[in-house]
Amino acid sequence: MASYEYTSKKELLEVIHSNYLLLDKEFDEISNDQKDDRIPDVDKTPAEIIAYQLGWLGVVMGWDMDEKAGRHVIMPTPNHKWNQLGSLYQSFYERYTALSLTELRDLFRKEEQRWLEWIDTLTEDELFIQGARHWTGSKENWPMARWIHINSAAPFKSFRAKIRKWKKYNIKRETLAP
Repeated sequence: MASYEYTSKKELLEVIHSNYLLLDKEFDEISNDQKDDRIPDVDKTPAEIIAYQLGWLGVVMGWDMDEKAGRHVIMPTPNHKWNQLGSLYQSFYERYTALSLTELRDLFRKEEQRWLEWIDTLTEDELFIQGARHWTGSKENWPMARWIHINSAAPFKSFRAKIRKWKKYNIKRETLAP
């Protein structure tokens, strides 16, 4: 079974939330003055990781809200094409750049709760049957649950590994500093 395949909405919600909690905990040891520190081998700063997630959670929920409201869904956004994801990510970073790490984490906590509440409103059919929402496309094996997974549970897990690598590098750097 592929990692994005779930047997129920309950399982999907549990995996998302547990991965979120593990990721969020990694930020406990990072101070606000470190939030924008960039290191080799990690492509995002701590602040960018949270901004990326805030951005994508909002974008995906926006697709669903647009379709339910009868509007044409433009993916990924009206101002970005799929081959312009770098500029989309930059727009996420810029939107949240002035916030402290504490404020970013608070927003992330609220957005993750909103994400879970949104998923909870969906039926099992909407989540697991391909094409239940037009925005999910017609490509086989891309039901809404997969879109949800690749924009929450999966990056929450991979970003946790990146933050751990970021922290290990910073601890080593601080130890070597005179």
